[in-house]
Amino acid sequence: MADAPKVGARTTEPIIATFDVIVVGAGFAGLYALHRFRGMGLSVKVFEAGDGIGGTWFWNRYPGARCDVESMEYSYSFSEELQQEWNWPDRYGKQADILRYINHAADRFDLRRDVQLKTRVTSAVYDAEANRWTVNTDRGDRVVAQFCIMASGNLSTPRIPDLKGLEDFRGERYHSGLWPKDMVDFRGKRVGIIGTGSTAIQIIPLVAKQAQHLHVFQRTANYSLPARNGPLSEEEVRVHKAEYAKRRADAYLTPFGISGYPPPEKAAVEAMPEERERHYAARWAKGGTISFLFAYKDLLVNQVSNDTAAEFVRQRIREIVRNPEVADLLAPKDHPIGTKRICLDTGYYETFNRDNVTLVDVRRAPIEEITQTGLRTANAEYELDAIIFATGFDAMTGAILEIDIRTSVGLTMQEKWKTGPRTYLGLMVAGFPNMFIITGPGSPSVKSQMILSIEQHTDWIADCIGTLRGRGLARVEATVQAEDAWVEHVKQVADRTLYPRAKSWYSGSNIPGKPSVFMPYVGGVDRYKIKCDEVAANGYEGLEMTG
Repeated sequence: MADAPKVGARTTEPIIATFDVIVVGAGFAGLYALHRFRGMGLSVKVFEAGDGIGGTWFWNRYPGARCDVESMEYSYSFSEELQQEWNWPDRYGKQADILRYINHAADRFDLRRDVQLKTRVTSAVYDAEANRWTVNTDRGDRVVAQFCIMASGNLSTPRIPDLKGLEDFRGERYHSGLWPKDMVDFRGKRVGIIGTGSTAIQIIPLVAKQAQHLHVFQRTANYSLPARNGPLSEEEVRVHKAEYAKRRADAYLTPFGISGYPPPEKAAVEAMPEERERHYAARWAKGGTISFLFAYKDLLVNQVSNDTAAEFVRQRIREIVRNPEVADLLAPKDHPIGTKRICLDTGYYETFNRDNVTLVDVRRAPIEEITQTGLRTANAEYELDAIIFATGFDAMTGAILEIDIRTSVGLTMQEKWKTGPRTYLGLMVAGFPNMFIITGPGSPSVKSQMILSIEQHTDWIADCIGTLRGRGLARVEATVQAEDAWVEHVKQVADRTLYPRAKSWYSGSNIPGKPSVFMPYVGGVDRYKIKCDEVAANGYEGLEMTG
């Protein structure tokens, strides 16, 4: 593996190849970036750490893995032919179907020939004098490009908890984000799962049906809504496809980038209790998160209104779970509903009525160590044959900070982001010219329909590069002033909502020692796109184009 050159030093190691653009990651973002830049006549190289394309949907193969955005929305929009020819079987796409779709798109647009798999980028160094990025990989590649695009994903750095005795466990260990390709058989086994977030809520009902006994180790309860998933009818698909163009355009006019949900006009506090109950019940019966959050217009900004929605869900939990003590543990009380990512489930709460499922409260009795034969908490020991870590990711910044990103004048991304990520529009970082981030911190990213945001970001980046080259210039960089103003705006918008009241991966609270900064832009996809369009229309204000 080639080491990163010392700051300010010239390297004598040979350059293997030169490109216009290097892209890090071959998920939805990296593949669309490849397609878009190639269409501009640029030479592009994509590096992907996995041995297959797909990003999140390549790595997350755990039982029950499924998207929480409806499949007809969660897809590329750049090709009408692709939209019309592909058929999703279910309301919510499962991992295997989404991965099959990504591979189909890659083949249809001949993308694989520019993707190098099983290659992890270790460093990216910007040479200010040469105006080029030099990228090194763990396979010894050393390539140069004018532009470096980080399409490394928001949820692509699995968090393994630092537990005493972890390496001593003699049984099977799994992380939801690093699941084996082969099916795992839990039949007849004593299984423990650590975590009750989105992935665990999908895993638990399926593992419970196989395991001899399943222990669920919960520190923090999360709100989950019924998905009401099922096969899509031919008529549903036909109608949606006939309206695709309008639906895609309408999605950009919504906060979450998802069409089909009329914006609410009334506040929850303005409704009578009986009306609210009917309203919430209808959305509970329909399934899905956007429908529920769109019950009233103030659920994410007014604590009193939010309490009405939260209590409705807690009451449903109490009705479903027969053991009152277990129901009480599963009913969240420490954060407003919606301020952590709301989960979607199929039979999650019902699973705790099974005789072979035990809920363990590790907030009251924390996990002390992993033993050779299981797990020990402060007040009990559990014999286990397998442990599943559903402990999440170093979200939004982890994949970028894993790479040694620096410039020849001595600036490193680690130093730049030591108190939290700083970006302009979530797209660029001051001090790092010709580097762009797709769905970076400071953009709607994880608070949006991700593929829509990926396309919007990539198109904006492509237009920016096209403008730069059209002017005969070679270097573009965000100004410190524009970055500072945007970071402050992102914070102000978040502070006007209930989001900061929750300890979540949105703010890095799940990673010990990580700066607590609320990272997504929650002003809405609609307002964000207007801002991006205005920046471009005003000659890319906030950016300096030179060279």
